[in-house]
Amino acid sequence: MAARKLAALFTAVLHLCLCQITPEPLPEFLAPLENHTVIQGRDVFFTCVVNNLHSYKVAWMKSDSRAILAIHTHLIAHNPRLSVTHNGHNTWKLHVSNVQKNDSGAYMCQINTEPMQSQNGYMEVVIPPDIMDDKSAEGMVTHEGGEIRLKCVATGSPQPTVTWKREDGRNIILREDGQKQSLKTYVGETLELTGVLRQEMGTYLCIASNNVPPTVSKRYSVQVHFPPVIKVTNQLVAAPVESDVVLQCQVEASPQALNTWHQNTGEKLLPSEKYKMSEYALNDYSWQMNLTVNSLEKRDFGEYVCSSVNALGKADGIVHLQELHLVAKTTPSPFVKITDQKPSRKKPILKGRKKNSNSNGRRIHMGSFDDFDSSGNDDDFSTTQIMGGSTLQEGHRTERPLISPSLPPPWVNINTANCRHHLVSITLFFPLFILTMIFVP
Repeated sequence: MAARKLAALFTAVLHLCLCQITPEPLPEFLAPLENHTVIQGRDVFFTCVVNNLHSYKVAWMKSDSRAILAIHTHLIAHNPRLSVTHNGHNTWKLHVSNVQKNDSGAYMCQINTEPMQSQNGYMEVVIPPDIMDDKSAEGMVTHEGGEIRLKCVATGSPQPTVTWKREDGRNIILREDGQKQSLKTYVGETLELTGVLRQEMGTYLCIASNNVPPTVSKRYSVQVHFPPVIKVTNQLVAAPVESDVVLQCQVEASPQALNTWHQNTGEKLLPSEKYKMSEYALNDYSWQMNLTVNSLEKRDFGEYVCSSVNALGKADGIVHLQELHLVAKTTPSPFVKITDQKPSRKKPILKGRKKNSNSNGRRIHMGSFDDFDSSGNDDDFSTTQIMGGSTLQEGHRTERPLISPSLPPPWVNINTANCRHHLVSITLFFPLFILTMIFVP
């Protein structure tokens, strides 16, 4: 019994000695501290995972300033945007809310061992581009052939790239040392336009980008001033009496001109039932002037003046309005179809001839009625075409005129639906008469 107690005592002492000889495992990091790229104004946090911390402490520092931010869960820095959290096991987090540009830099998670253990993570704060206000954005004005300098200053991190383009998609024209360049886009903060023409006026866009969304742009207005110029496309317009007519002038002017219409007597025309004026913009400096004259009368014909005036000058254009005399159009006699509504069947035909003693030996051909019914077999109705004609000349045959009865028999239908006029006039010139009689049983 005493031996057993002695053995137990010996075992306890040996175990105690072994515990004193074997050291505690040192703390270790389980994962590296991450790096962050964050847009200004957002929130971010660093995560530090440590095993076997025992009685040691975790601290947070900003490496570049060597300032201690927090120890364990106690915040040291007087910064309301900083905070630390612990999950109760092995994870510590440093939170930074509403990050600012000066928050960029290296952050350190360290353990107060001997020697000290630490790891670093880096945070880069990026800033979306922004364009500073500039007076040139309010609108630049020059005379035609002058110069304009547009400046666009952009801020952001990283530094934005500034690109210029025209809002209407046309090219930017650069002139230097007598050389001319036409570019879709131009890169640079300052855009200098020299020898500016009216075609180059409009809106120019300054676009700033640095791969941090969103890309921003700003509109710059360019105005080129010049006196009015009038172009009259149709200087002579003809129209008949009692019709309506539209007279047009195209005006180019900047600044926008006051446009009016006058008669050649100098009388200014005002909107009324007789006259209607309208105009619409073609582009930044061109307008189309329209004058509608309703129900033309004899007194309305003459000269009309379109006038345009602005602060730099005045221009006039003249449109001559003359009467158009309509002439009745003469057309050859149309074909007249005599249609039998009964089913087609062979009809007996009596042919008669009458000799003319005054024919001076000339032979007169008396064609049968069947000669004019060559196409009647194509359908169920027999048709006969009666046409006014001429003689055989140069290989072109035209049938001779036939006598058409003034009133057709009741069984004959004269179809003139394809004729341009309802009244058919056939003039017959015959030295003799041809009589054709048709009997239908």
